[in-house]
Amino acid sequence: MSNFHLIGIKGAGMSALAQILADLGHEVQGSDVETRYFTQTRLEQRQIRLLPFDRGNIRDGLTVIASNAFKDHHVEIAESLRRGMPFYRYHDFVGELISSFTSIAVTGTHGKTTTTGWLSHVFGSIRPASCLIGDGTGKGVPGSRYFIFESCEYRRHFLAYRPDYAVITNIEFDHPDYYSGIEDVADAFRSMASRVGRCLIACGDDPQIRRLETGKPTLYYGFASHNDLRAGNVRIAEHGTRVDVVYRDSPLGTFTLPLHGRHNVLNALAVIGVCLLEDLNMEEVRGHLQTFPGVRRRFSEKSVGGRILIDDYAHHPTEIRAVFDAVRSKYPGRRIVGVFQPHTFSRLSQFLDEFAESLSLADQVYLCDVFGSAREAAGSLGIEALLERIPSSRHLRENNIGQLADDPDSVLLFMGAGDIQKYQDWLEEMIRQGETAGSPLP
Repeated sequence: MSNFHLIGIKGAGMSALAQILADLGHEVQGSDVETRYFTQTRLEQRQIRLLPFDRGNIRDGLTVIASNAFKDHHVEIAESLRRGMPFYRYHDFVGELISSFTSIAVTGTHGKTTTTGWLSHVFGSIRPASCLIGDGTGKGVPGSRYFIFESCEYRRHFLAYRPDYAVITNIEFDHPDYYSGIEDVADAFRSMASRVGRCLIACGDDPQIRRLETGKPTLYYGFASHNDLRAGNVRIAEHGTRVDVVYRDSPLGTFTLPLHGRHNVLNALAVIGVCLLEDLNMEEVRGHLQTFPGVRRRFSEKSVGGRILIDDYAHHPTEIRAVFDAVRSKYPGRRIVGVFQPHTFSRLSQFLDEFAESLSLADQVYLCDVFGSAREAAGSLGIEALLERIPSSRHLRENNIGQLADDPDSVLLFMGAGDIQKYQDWLEEMIRQGETAGSPLP
């Protein structure tokens, strides 16, 4: 048993890692800002000690793991380095951790978290498996042979890993604060693929993936006929999607998925592909695919005051289009209100026109101020530039949140990778107060 201290423990990956270490019997504590985040609930459930940042947290006998969000001059990181303590960055520690497992990485520009969560649910229901999911969920199973984890391409951090298998959901230009363009992104994925030990499971419908030329054994999945694993005859079911699946010209039958949208059919194919390679019973796979409860902040629905509210992590134009497709599929004929908070100034600047085009798929658009990020300085381009490109859009703040309640028959979709949840919280509180006062909102 070891004693770990995690700097930035409330981050999604760090929180999940802390849970895994605690489940595996280690002593775990961590530090972060005092603001409450959704990721800390499961830390508290495991009675993991949460501390404010302080140099005094660093003491002898600890192995320190630091989030990539903090630089070496951070007070606790600097103290750890000064004292010469065992010290790791998050991705480097995960790279060492997975070496004792049969490891399955899930990477790609979009869809990583849902696919990792779905694969963990299905695979872990059939064989013991530890997992690290990007929504802040971690599970350590003592004695498990498999480790399923989300593998992020930002700053090429996924090059710290040598997984046995790797799923690649798609490759698209993102993180413009680091990557220079699509060729730079593709080069990073090519390097990642070269480190895979056994096999790639890759979306063959994606043109950038098809150009990778990794030399690795690859199982391609998708809708097109050239793929090894193919989906067809997609139809909307009452509570999700039904799809017929074929593997190398042999029918696997019909699968019922609890999610909507073509992107989620592709995510399900990735899960099926991994299970085929590890020779899992396909009838068990079929059953567990259908019971996937979803992951946090990915199409998370609730009904409040008769309204449908959906929280989603979508923060890239492609993701916004995909989530609108899922909403239209599930709620045909309903009016869609999109509420969007850009995550970084660099992404807003790079994709300004693409954001305007994708958001215009909504019937009404509300735009929140740019969240920004600790990894970049504030940019000169603000939300006003996007407001100008969507003439019917409105600027949303706390003092005008009531506008969202104007149409009770709408589906309200809150999108972003920052703190977009606070806008939904403000709306929910206003609705509750109106109901308590006996004058429900329209």
